[in-house]
Amino acid sequence: MLELTSHLSLLGLTFIAGFLGALMGIGGGIIIVPALTIIFGVPIKEAIAISIVTVVATSISGGSSYVEQRITNIRLAIFLETSTTIGAFIGALLVLIVSGNYLYVVFALLAFFLAASQILSVKREVERTESNDFMNITQDRVSRYFNMRGEYFDASINHKVEYLVKNSVLGWIVSFFAGLASGLLGVGGGIFKVSVMNIFMNVPLKAAVATSKFMIGVTAATSAILYFVAGLLNLEYIAPAALGTMLGASAGTALMNKIKVGWLKILFFLLMCYIGYNMLGKGLLLTLSLRLPLI
Repeated sequence: MLELTSHLSLLGLTFIAGFLGALMGIGGGIIIVPALTIIFGVPIKEAIAISIVTVVATSISGGSSYVEQRITNIRLAIFLETSTTIGAFIGALLVLIVSGNYLYVVFALLAFFLAASQILSVKREVERTESNDFMNITQDRVSRYFNMRGEYFDASINHKVEYLVKNSVLGWIVSFFAGLASGLLGVGGGIFKVSVMNIFMNVPLKAAVATSKFMIGVTAATSAILYFVAGLLNLEYIAPAALGTMLGASAGTALMNKIKVGWLKILFFLLMCYIGYNMLGKGLLLTLSLRLPLI
């Protein structure tokens, strides 16, 4: 039974997860899973199941706000969600048979990959956003057929940003693996989706964040059903975790569009590096008995 102080601690941690998740288009699972396993000692498979439920909650809270702000590209979200949902279902099945120890290492590698991809594109993202350069590309046939394009008002630079979507087939395929990661690791898949849309599909970072936030709830809900059937949902942790992430997501969505895009990318890089390092340390300790210095 969790004590009151533990409930408050979990509420505070998940508030931060929801807040940062709203800023970066992720469900917050990349923060919640390590917190539950490292701080509260929850087995990783239970932590993943709890995280998936909070991802659904934060998507409902944060995703609706971005739709109201007209930053979300709903047409693109529906297109990509057809593959991520399949991946999430398969991932949730795999987590029941994959050793939990190795999931830490996979989690760390995903975080490091995302960190590198974002920090290397900071300067170009800022330049393209300020010059409204996202229209100067050639769409592929699928993007043209579905008329995948968008626009939003960037409050941080006080002008409208327009863009065309490209590499739709590549994005659809990689989104399958984003869904797979969602089911396996208890995240909404946003850690992949934001980078795929932003780096490969020519979607501005803020639009990618908002679109990802809209998508992750559907992806996570697919996995959550399987975790419920498997009896992995620890209801004692879910209530404070879901409440914290929803409150944090509401605060984050109110702030995101006012922040310079360069700072968002740097924040993403720092968070992914920190989480990746800690999860790698946990994985190496459990699999190879190697201990990394604590940070």
